[in-house]
Amino acid sequence: MFGIAHCKKIISALPKNRLLALDVFRGLTITAMVLVNNPGSWAYVYPPMLHATWNGWTPTDLIFPFFIFIMGISIAIVMNREIANGTRKTYLMKNALIRALKLFALGLFLALFYFNFTDANYSWLESKLQSIRVMGVLQRLGIVFFFTVLIVLYFGRVGRAVCIVCLLLGYWVLMMLVPYTDDYGNVYQGLLQQGNSLTAWLDNYLLGANHVYYAKAVPFAFDPEGILSTLPAIAGALAGVFTGELLINNKAGSQASVTESSVNGASLKEQARHLTNKTKIMLAWGLCLIIVGELFGLVFPINKTLWSSSFVVMTTGWALLTLAILTWLIDIKGWKNWSAPFVVFGANAILFFMFSGVVSRVLLMIPVGKINLQGWLYINVYQPLFGSFNGSLAYAVSFLLLCYLVMYLLYQRKLFFKV
Repeated sequence: MFGIAHCKKIISALPKNRLLALDVFRGLTITAMVLVNNPGSWAYVYPPMLHATWNGWTPTDLIFPFFIFIMGISIAIVMNREIANGTRKTYLMKNALIRALKLFALGLFLALFYFNFTDANYSWLESKLQSIRVMGVLQRLGIVFFFTVLIVLYFGRVGRAVCIVCLLLGYWVLMMLVPYTDDYGNVYQGLLQQGNSLTAWLDNYLLGANHVYYAKAVPFAFDPEGILSTLPAIAGALAGVFTGELLINNKAGSQASVTESSVNGASLKEQARHLTNKTKIMLAWGLCLIIVGELFGLVFPINKTLWSSSFVVMTTGWALLTLAILTWLIDIKGWKNWSAPFVVFGANAILFFMFSGVVSRVLLMIPVGKINLQGWLYINVYQPLFGSFNGSLAYAVSFLLLCYLVMYLLYQRKLFFKV
């Protein structure tokens, strides 16, 4: 499936001078997201493929902020093109709102798509509909998308930079200085604990304990994709916007789409020089932000669940560094063939995420004796063949291969799902 001929066929069909790094970055990110979400058994997962328990971070913690960063890049490319074509801002805002609502609705669909057929007393109405988790990955993407488009349309570069600073520092100030109380009148301030922080308090009272991920957290139930913690996520998307504008600007005063075969009549040598300079800029900014984020973490701990400001700065740095490396490997050095599967996954990223979510839930819903099909496959096939941890990983890889088969068939037929 992943032979050299297969990969060459995919790459050769793409526009010759297309900058592939962004496509591959998107594909790598969504692939990693699906991989870590679908182990054979959650009891046997290698630590780097799990989220950090609380403060600190693992490679898995980079995945979601990377996707938000990439979304910001896409917003910059699309908005610049539409504005240059004279599209009205009101029309763009309307489309952004519709897309955001679609993403939110898809997230709610995944939250509801499950039924426990192994339990005769299971009630979907009580367990799912009446206790629906309001927020989630797609819901946060929808909210962040809408407000990022809003800021891009009505603020210039300086205004967007100010928004980033205000969102990150403002979130920090709110978390540390705003007092809040529990049902017993106890007053808290500046706590950053599981179930006891300003963002947890807000989720508990606005969403309710029955509608968040950590429903049993005390004293406040909360969601890792909660309301207040979405604010710094917008800053991450805006950082992506600045990166997108870097990619579509080839020299002062000129812009061009990253997919065009020529750049304002520039020679191939000039294009290569522009791209090399952009790569150096991304690399420099990436390294600086990683250092700043780690230092910031000394006073506002790096925490994915709280989506702390230091977490946003640090992950943005890693996103820039990763994109710079991919640009150097793929678009400057020309090592492209290995990236073909990720081009396929990235071309249908939202559909890939939805498809994987539905299939994984179906495998959990199909009963085999007293357990579900996923559990049966792991216990009877993967664990005996590969062992506990490697079997769990092998199951996840097999799941990816199944998804790739479907995504490639759609890619061949040029069927792309656009929200």
